[in-house]
Amino acid sequence: MGVCKQVVSSFSYSWKKKRALTEAQRQLKLPEHSQKTECPTRWGSRQAMVDRVLEQQKAIAQVFSGDRKARHLTLTWQDIDVLEAINKLLSPLVEFTDALSGEKYVSVSFLKPTLHLFNNQILEVQEEDTDLAKSIKLKIVDYLNDKYSDTATQEMIDMASALDPRFKLKYVNEDNRGSIEDRLIAEMKTVMENVPLETAATPAEDTEDAPKKKKKKKKKKKKKGLGSFFKATVTPPQQQDQAMASELQSYLQREILDAEEDPLKWWMESQRLYPRLSNLARPLHSSYKFLFREGL
Repeated sequence: MGVCKQVVSSFSYSWKKKRALTEAQRQLKLPEHSQKTECPTRWGSRQAMVDRVLEQQKAIAQVFSGDRKARHLTLTWQDIDVLEAINKLLSPLVEFTDALSGEKYVSVSFLKPTLHLFNNQILEVQEEDTDLAKSIKLKIVDYLNDKYSDTATQEMIDMASALDPRFKLKYVNEDNRGSIEDRLIAEMKTVMENVPLETAATPAEDTEDAPKKKKKKKKKKKKKGLGSFFKATVTPPQQQDQAMASELQSYLQREILDAEEDPLKWWMESQRLYPRLSNLARPLHSSYKFLFREGL
């Protein structure tokens, strides 16, 4: 990487080398691209620099061959092997990060699926990988897995993923699914003790852009209707448990939401179908702007 930076720097400060590079590009029929410099504050700039050096390596070698002072910067086949391994490894990470940067919000519910994606696709070790590529992949994966390995964190990200209609229990370990369902029901009970169904917030109250409530005028006391005398006031605990279990199973068995859909909007629209779960999911999805940038 040090040699790569020196190569780019030598063209940045010399108009003669830039002109010679353009001539070499034309002779070799390469794209007339200038070199890219790595910027510590811009993610992906190292990969962009490496990719451009590899693209122009023949033209660069031709320019350096006629310059005694810069001839030592000519990339060897070992340098090229290392740069190719790094470029191949970083390219999919750059694509993922670009997609992440384009999102309006990213919640903690994305964390479990992201770790699964890195472990099983993006950073999965392949047979054709060089030893260097395998080493880098394993170090990145080990770092991420270790960061979120403690039991409390795992339970938190499992719960968050389960309450996201795009993922539910898809990325939760099969051995943990039973305990997560039990935890969800227990949380539903706790939330419902403090937030009865009748006082559940309306969708407009959940949005950030909802207008501030105006002071309500005192309503006139309504007369009781005949039906009010036959209204059940207390639901037996057994029936409550059955209702919560049924609601959870109905939610889990429903078709998973498309990954690009807005889960917050989905919960607003599905609030009447899942009144207890929506109260449990609301604190998670109302804080969607919390990014897990520290971990990734």
